[in-house]
Amino acid sequence: MHPVTVTRGDSPLVLAFPHTGTHVPDPIRDRLNDEGRLLRDTDWHIDALYRDLLPGVTAVKANFHRYVIDANRDPAGVSLYPGQTTTGLVPETTFDNAPIWREGCAPDEDDIARRLAEWHAPYHAALSAEMERVRAIHGVAILYDCHSIRSVIPWLFDGTLPDFNVGTNGGKTCAPAIEAAVVERCAASGRSNVLNGRFRGGWTTRHYGRPAEGMHAIQMELAQSSHLASEEPPFGLDPETAADLRATLAPVLQSLVDLAPTLA
Repeated sequence: MHPVTVTRGDSPLVLAFPHTGTHVPDPIRDRLNDEGRLLRDTDWHIDALYRDLLPGVTAVKANFHRYVIDANRDPAGVSLYPGQTTTGLVPETTFDNAPIWREGCAPDEDDIARRLAEWHAPYHAALSAEMERVRAIHGVAILYDCHSIRSVIPWLFDGTLPDFNVGTNGGKTCAPAIEAAVVERCAASGRSNVLNGRFRGGWTTRHYGRPAEGMHAIQMELAQSSHLASEEPPFGLDPETAADLRATLAPVLQSLVDLAPTLA
């Protein structure tokens, strides 16, 4: 299994999918416990939600699961949210703080180093290359980082997550117009939404978001209740709610394409 799949387009927009992959190599799967093998913390069906919403969009998808290594974490292992509970570069638990590895099978430093080289690094090499290619064409590249998460996870946050969770690390990772356009369209949908709430943008958004260099990045974390039939196994997509959600996501993406010429 190749670590990454790239679908190349000619628009200024690049979609990143770091958490939709479900591939776990057999030697790693054998070390997971029953809970780990459920792959509960996958961003289920996110690639399907965004598929064919706009023509010409580049997509970069990690094919490996986040339990192999998390493509949206700092390769140095630095926490995204110091002082808050979160999972690491190679998670030891689910988002409910339940162990995912069999006794004595959690990865050590050598395991993590190998996984960085074999999985994490190729994904980001591909994503970086596509951002550079798109910027060379348009003078600007806009990264839209696609995520989802269960709507109720007490270990990570209180209450119920809004449908749309927009992250720009406090406005640092993109031009103000990009942030405003996404928030405006989310609000117009009538769905619950928040800007830079519990999820302010992961390592991908923070690493690639360099507005002064023509590199803009924004993260969209969708509550899975907005499009799944159930947030428990088998995590099936609900066709009706997914179609309604796609009707909002399409103009969100279009607004970013429309803004690009003004940012170059």
